[in-house]
Amino acid sequence: MAAAGGAGWRLPGRVLELVFSYLELRELRSCALVCKLWHRVLHGDENSEVWRSLAARCLAEEALRTDVLCNVPTYKGKVRAFHHAFSTNDCSRNVYIKKNGFTLHRNPIAQSTDGARTKIGFSEGRHAWEVWWEGPLGTVAVIGIATKRAPMQCQGYVALLGSDDQSWGWNLVDNNLLHNGEVNGSFPQCNNAPKYQDNYILPTRLPHAAVSIMCSILLVSFCQIGERIRVILDMEDKTLAFERGYEFLGVAFRGLPKVCLYPAVSAVYGNTEVTLVYLGKPLDG
Repeated sequence: MAAAGGAGWRLPGRVLELVFSYLELRELRSCALVCKLWHRVLHGDENSEVWRSLAARCLAEEALRTDVLCNVPTYKGKVRAFHHAFSTNDCSRNVYIKKNGFTLHRNPIAQSTDGARTKIGFSEGRHAWEVWWEGPLGTVAVIGIATKRAPMQCQGYVALLGSDDQSWGWNLVDNNLLHNGEVNGSFPQCNNAPKYQDNYILPTRLPHAAVSIMCSILLVSFCQIGERIRVILDMEDKTLAFERGYEFLGVAFRGLPKVCLYPAVSAVYGNTEVTLVYLGKPLDG
């Protein structure tokens, strides 16, 4: 690549775009710092051939042709979402990340709670991502944030996120907010709080296995399977908030520490799947 003072920087934008389309993300970041023209070529159009080509190389075909990234309209945004997706190296041994790069699959392991963190955490700025379950929630299904020190696996069926002072979580099954091993109240605090489980009372004399099966049936019937929950982390105000169906549910946690915090989830139900997609800076209003 020619230096900024050579002939390369005077090439037409379309030619530069063609050259840049062969580069990887790290190289593109360096190119964007060379001069205003190169920066404008790279970031002026988030659907340019540069980002289209990079998305085709980075992302699985399944992620591009299904609705996983339907709320990420640009190719640059899709590449960014991929780099903020679940980490294959920072999750419980009982889960794996599917080929689409965004969906976690929990294996049917008894008496285990399993979680995963994303590849990149945040210590500044405002960030939004969406999470949705593509299977039963089970008795515990938690979305939230965690530091790098928070465990991603433990014995038993528990709310792993929020079980210590290194994580904060919202249990979608009982609507409890969890941190430091304690319940910090119910969420959201509104008259028509979204329910993911109906208030059914199961017969107490049934065998445990039968109760588990009935719980699963009820969860399939009353859980909002596939409904996307938007998570909003504001490291400037040190808050974590949630949206559901573009309805702002309120701030769940305040006074977050000024440390690197990672989007995270924890699940207990065998063969359930959870998808997380990073959206970028949240839109106000």
